[in-house]
Amino acid sequence: MGTPQATIAWGKAGPAEERQDILRAARSVLAREGWTHTTIDAVAGEAGLGPDTVGHYFKDKEQLLLSVLLDSSASVAAALTVVAEDHLGEITDLAQDLAALGRAWLTPLTSFAEHFAIVRHISAEAARLPPGVLEMWQNAGPRQAQRELARRLGAVADQGLLDIADVGHAAGRFIQLVSAPVVQRSFHGALPLPDFETDAMLADGVADFIRLFSPASAR
Repeated sequence: MGTPQATIAWGKAGPAEERQDILRAARSVLAREGWTHTTIDAVAGEAGLGPDTVGHYFKDKEQLLLSVLLDSSASVAAALTVVAEDHLGEITDLAQDLAALGRAWLTPLTSFAEHFAIVRHISAEAARLPPGVLEMWQNAGPRQAQRELARRLGAVADQGLLDIADVGHAAGRFIQLVSAPVVQRSFHGALPLPDFETDAMLADGVADFIRLFSPASAR
Protein backbone atom coordinates (compact mmCIF):
# COMPACT_ATOMS: atom_id res chain seq x y z
CA MET A 1 0.00 0.00 0.00
CA GLY A 2 1.05 3.57 -0.56
CA THR A 3 1.58 6.11 2.19
CA PRO A 4 -1.31 8.30 3.39
CA GLN A 5 0.41 11.28 1.79
CA ALA A 6 0.53 9.51 -1.53
CA THR A 7 -3.15 8.68 -1.44
CA ILE A 8 -4.20 12.30 -1.11
CA ALA A 9 -2.84 13.29 -4.52
CA TRP A 10 -5.02 12.89 -7.60
CA GLY A 11 -4.08 10.52 -10.38
CA LYS A 12 -2.48 11.41 -13.70
CA ALA A 13 -4.22 13.78 -16.04
CA GLY A 14 -6.55 12.33 -18.66
CA PRO A 15 -10.00 12.61 -20.20
CA ALA A 16 -12.38 13.74 -17.46
CA GLU A 17 -15.21 11.48 -18.64
CA GLU A 18 -13.09 8.33 -18.51
CA ARG A 19 -11.84 9.23 -15.06
CA GLN A 20 -15.39 9.73 -13.85
CA ASP A 21 -16.38 6.36 -15.33
CA ILE A 22 -13.64 4.78 -13.25
CA LEU A 23 -14.79 6.56 -10.09
CA ARG A 24 -18.40 5.47 -10.67
CA ALA A 25 -17.31 1.89 -11.23
CA ALA A 26 -15.10 1.95 -8.14
CA ARG A 27 -17.96 3.34 -6.05
CA SER A 28 -20.21 0.46 -7.16
CA VAL A 29 -17.58 -2.19 -6.46
CA LEU A 30 -16.63 -0.61 -3.12
CA ALA A 31 -20.31 -0.54 -2.09
CA ARG A 32 -20.61 -4.26 -2.86
CA GLU A 33 -17.26 -5.61 -1.73
CA GLY A 34 -15.83 -3.20 0.84
CA TRP A 35 -12.35 -1.72 0.96
CA THR A 36 -10.43 -4.94 1.66
CA HIS A 37 -11.95 -7.02 -1.13
CA THR A 38 -12.16 -4.38 -3.87
CA THR A 39 -9.48 -4.86 -6.53
CA ILE A 40 -8.25 -2.81 -9.46
CA ASP A 41 -9.20 -5.68 -11.77
CA ALA A 42 -12.77 -5.66 -10.46
CA VAL A 43 -13.06 -1.89 -10.90
CA ALA A 44 -11.61 -2.12 -14.42
CA GLY A 45 -14.11 -4.84 -15.31
CA GLU A 46 -17.00 -2.79 -13.91
CA ALA A 47 -15.91 0.19 -15.98
CA GLY A 48 -15.32 -1.86 -19.13
CA LEU A 49 -11.66 -0.82 -19.20
CA GLY A 50 -8.31 -2.51 -18.80
CA PRO A 51 -6.42 -2.42 -15.48
CA ASP A 52 -3.65 -0.40 -17.17
CA THR A 53 -6.18 2.31 -18.01
CA VAL A 54 -7.26 2.54 -14.37
CA GLY A 55 -3.58 2.71 -13.43
CA HIS A 56 -3.12 5.68 -15.75
CA TYR A 57 -5.38 7.76 -13.48
CA PHE A 58 -4.75 6.22 -10.05
CA LYS A 59 -1.39 4.86 -8.99
CA ASP A 60 -2.82 2.20 -6.71
CA LYS A 61 -5.99 0.85 -5.15
CA GLU A 62 -5.55 2.98 -2.05
CA GLN A 63 -5.51 6.22 -4.00
CA LEU A 64 -8.53 5.18 -6.08
CA LEU A 65 -10.68 4.12 -3.14
CA LEU A 66 -9.78 7.17 -1.08
CA SER A 67 -10.75 9.38 -4.01
CA VAL A 68 -14.10 7.57 -4.23
CA LEU A 69 -14.74 7.87 -0.50
CA LEU A 70 -13.91 11.58 -0.30
CA ASP A 71 -15.91 12.41 -3.43
CA SER A 72 -18.92 10.46 -2.18
CA SER A 73 -18.72 11.98 1.31
CA ALA A 74 -18.50 15.49 -0.09
CA SER A 75 -21.60 14.87 -2.21
CA VAL A 76 -23.59 13.76 0.82
CA ALA A 77 -22.34 16.74 2.84
CA ALA A 78 -23.42 19.08 0.01
CA ALA A 79 -26.90 17.53 0.01
CA LEU A 80 -27.17 17.94 3.78
CA THR A 81 -26.03 21.54 3.47
CA VAL A 82 -29.06 22.15 1.24
CA VAL A 83 -31.27 20.39 3.78
CA ALA A 84 -29.97 22.62 6.58
CA GLU A 85 -30.47 25.74 4.48
CA ASP A 86 -34.01 24.77 3.46
CA HIS A 87 -35.27 24.22 6.99
CA LEU A 88 -35.88 26.35 10.07
CA GLY A 89 -35.73 29.65 8.21
CA GLU A 90 -39.20 30.53 9.51
CA ILE A 91 -40.37 28.67 12.62
CA THR A 92 -44.11 28.09 13.01
CA ASP A 93 -43.99 25.15 15.42
CA LEU A 94 -40.54 24.36 16.82
CA ALA A 95 -41.15 20.66 17.47
CA GLN A 96 -42.76 20.04 14.10
CA ASP A 97 -40.12 22.03 12.25
CA LEU A 98 -37.27 20.20 13.98
CA ALA A 99 -38.92 16.87 13.19
CA ALA A 100 -39.22 17.91 9.53
CA LEU A 101 -35.54 18.80 9.56
CA GLY A 102 -34.76 15.42 11.11
CA ARG A 103 -36.70 13.56 8.42
CA ALA A 104 -35.03 15.57 5.66
CA TRP A 105 -31.65 14.84 7.27
CA LEU A 106 -32.35 11.15 6.63
CA THR A 107 -33.06 11.48 2.89
CA PRO A 108 -29.45 10.74 1.81
CA LEU A 109 -29.90 7.20 3.17
CA THR A 110 -31.94 6.47 0.05
CA SER A 111 -30.66 9.06 -2.42
CA PHE A 112 -27.03 8.06 -1.76
CA ALA A 113 -27.59 4.34 -1.14
CA GLU A 114 -24.18 3.32 -2.51
CA HIS A 115 -22.44 5.74 -0.21
CA PHE A 116 -24.09 4.30 2.88
CA ALA A 117 -23.32 0.77 1.72
CA ILE A 118 -19.69 1.93 1.69
CA VAL A 119 -20.13 3.37 5.19
CA ARG A 120 -21.41 0.01 6.43
CA HIS A 121 -18.33 -1.71 5.03
CA ILE A 122 -16.00 0.93 6.51
CA SER A 123 -17.56 0.46 9.93
CA ALA A 124 -16.78 -3.25 9.74
CA GLU A 125 -13.29 -2.74 8.31
CA ALA A 126 -12.17 0.23 10.40
CA ALA A 127 -9.24 -1.58 12.01
CA ARG A 128 -7.87 -2.63 8.61
CA LEU A 129 -8.08 0.69 6.77
CA PRO A 130 -4.91 2.61 5.84
CA PRO A 131 -3.83 5.28 8.37
CA GLY A 132 -5.64 8.58 8.02
CA VAL A 133 -8.58 7.32 5.93
CA LEU A 134 -11.20 7.59 8.68
CA GLU A 135 -10.11 11.11 9.64
CA MET A 136 -10.18 12.33 6.03
CA TRP A 137 -13.61 10.78 5.52
CA GLN A 138 -14.99 12.45 8.65
CA ASN A 139 -13.62 15.84 7.60
CA ALA A 140 -14.98 15.59 4.05
CA GLY A 141 -18.45 14.43 5.03
CA PRO A 142 -19.94 14.16 8.53
CA ARG A 143 -18.09 17.09 10.11
CA GLN A 144 -18.84 19.40 7.19
CA ALA A 145 -22.54 18.54 7.36
CA GLN A 146 -22.57 19.07 11.12
CA ARG A 147 -21.03 22.53 10.72
CA GLU A 148 -23.87 23.55 8.41
CA LEU A 149 -26.46 22.20 10.81
CA ALA A 150 -24.78 24.13 13.63
CA ARG A 151 -25.08 27.34 11.64
CA ARG A 152 -28.81 26.80 11.08
CA LEU A 153 -29.47 25.94 14.74
CA GLY A 154 -27.56 29.05 15.72
CA ALA A 155 -30.02 31.11 13.68
CA VAL A 156 -32.91 29.51 15.55
CA ALA A 157 -31.19 30.31 18.86
CA ASP A 158 -30.80 33.92 17.73
CA GLN A 159 -34.60 34.09 17.54
CA GLY A 160 -34.78 33.15 21.22
CA LEU A 161 -36.36 29.76 20.52
CA LEU A 162 -33.40 27.71 21.75
CA ASP A 163 -30.78 28.34 24.40
CA ILE A 164 -27.51 27.28 22.79
CA ALA A 165 -24.08 28.21 24.11
CA ASP A 166 -22.11 26.03 21.68
CA VAL A 167 -23.75 25.50 18.28
CA GLY A 168 -21.35 22.71 17.35
CA HIS A 169 -22.29 20.79 20.48
CA ALA A 170 -25.99 21.39 19.82
CA ALA A 171 -25.69 20.12 16.24
CA GLY A 172 -23.96 17.00 17.48
CA ARG A 173 -26.70 16.38 20.02
CA PHE A 174 -29.40 16.93 17.37
CA ILE A 175 -27.82 14.27 15.16
CA GLN A 176 -27.31 11.95 18.14
CA LEU A 177 -30.84 12.29 19.47
CA VAL A 178 -32.93 12.79 16.32
CA SER A 179 -31.38 11.16 13.27
CA ALA A 180 -28.87 8.67 14.68
CA PRO A 181 -31.47 6.31 16.23
CA VAL A 182 -33.12 5.87 12.82
CA VAL A 183 -29.76 5.49 11.08
CA GLN A 184 -28.65 2.86 13.56
CA ARG A 185 -31.95 0.94 13.64
CA SER A 186 -32.06 0.83 9.83
CA PHE A 187 -28.37 -0.08 9.53
CA HIS A 188 -27.63 3.07 7.53
CA GLY A 189 -30.68 2.57 5.33
CA ALA A 190 -30.09 -1.12 4.53
CA LEU A 191 -33.35 -2.07 6.27
CA PRO A 192 -35.73 0.91 5.90
CA LEU A 193 -38.12 1.41 8.77
CA PRO A 194 -41.90 1.89 8.45
CA ASP A 195 -42.89 5.55 8.35
CA PHE A 196 -44.78 5.34 11.63
CA GLU A 197 -41.71 3.99 13.42
CA THR A 198 -39.45 6.64 11.90
CA ASP A 199 -41.90 9.39 12.84
CA ALA A 200 -42.12 8.14 16.43
CA MET A 201 -38.34 8.01 16.81
CA LEU A 202 -37.96 11.48 15.34
CA ALA A 203 -40.63 12.89 17.67
CA ASP A 204 -38.97 11.32 20.72
CA GLY A 205 -35.56 12.66 19.68
CA VAL A 206 -36.89 16.15 19.05
CA ALA A 207 -38.63 16.19 22.44
CA ASP A 208 -35.35 15.27 24.14
CA PHE A 209 -33.47 17.90 22.13
CA ILE A 210 -35.93 20.64 23.04
CA ARG A 211 -35.76 19.71 26.71
CA LEU A 212 -31.97 20.10 26.57
CA PHE A 213 -31.93 23.41 24.74
CA SER A 214 -35.19 25.17 25.56
CA PRO A 215 -34.77 28.73 26.88
CA ALA A 216 -34.69 29.05 30.67
CA SER A 217 -38.03 30.90 30.60
CA ALA A 218 -39.68 27.88 28.97
CA ARG A 219 -38.37 25.32 31.46
